[in-house]
Amino acid sequence: MASVAKTVKQRIQDELEGLTRSERQLGSVLLQDYPMGGLQSITKLAAAAQVSTPTVIRMARKLGFDGFPALQEALREEVAAQIQKPISKRDAWIVDDETEHPVTRFAQAVWTNMRHTLERLDKSMFDAVAQLLADTERHLYVIGGRITRSNADYLFNHMQIIRPNVTMLGNSANVWPQYLLDMDESSVLVIFDIRRYEAHLEKLAQVASDRGVTVVLFTDQWGSPIGKSANYTFHALVEAPSSWDSTIALQLISETLIAEVQEARWEESKERIEELERYFSTTRIFRSHEA
Repeated sequence: MASVAKTVKQRIQDELEGLTRSERQLGSVLLQDYPMGGLQSITKLAAAAQVSTPTVIRMARKLGFDGFPALQEALREEVAAQIQKPISKRDAWIVDDETEHPVTRFAQAVWTNMRHTLERLDKSMFDAVAQLLADTERHLYVIGGRITRSNADYLFNHMQIIRPNVTMLGNSANVWPQYLLDMDESSVLVIFDIRRYEAHLEKLAQVASDRGVTVVLFTDQWGSPIGKSANYTFHALVEAPSSWDSTIALQLISETLIAEVQEARWEESKERIEELERYFSTTRIFRSHEA
């Protein structure tokens, strides 16, 4: 089964509190231009962080590597994994043992993804985002990529039932400037983006962030470049025995947020759902079986 080892970014984040001031300074530089910042020479990296080269070596060892070359090798492997094509991903999961049923093998991989995703989930960040999404004074916008469009649709559909002021951005990037016109400091933009990351979504996030919009990102374990513009980022493991990545761990976070937002505004949501049901039961135009 494919490895679920922590990325260099996750190792830095996990060890942050135990790092010295110089090491935290170095960690900040690595995260700001991740992963490319760590692929430059040790002298250039040390100069960029204004630390000594021994500090770079010491930090690499604190993160669990034998030295800086081993850290760079891990970063190179991450870059290769990020740009891996669907056909190549399938080859990585081929096994000789055919005694295990495909359903069992896939379920085990997905369960591992969910377990590791939950272990690394920042619960205080989750609570902050849930509170943000429950605030109807904030207009909520949702968008997904080519693969994650269905995840965005699911979140939009449920949020629209629970609360007002929710908008799903259209498929065409050509019309996104029209949505941006109405976005401001009170707006929240939720974006789903996993490898192979989509440049037009990154640009959307950058422009929205410049307008003061709060950006919430759902991404994979490596992290979409949108993370540079995001106020909140949820990372989920996505690798599965398939040519395609699995978004089930991302969906777990999304559905839990939906449940939490509904609970936070239960009385208002209850009235809204009851009114919606009345429309479904009394308006013939929505009852296709009677058409």
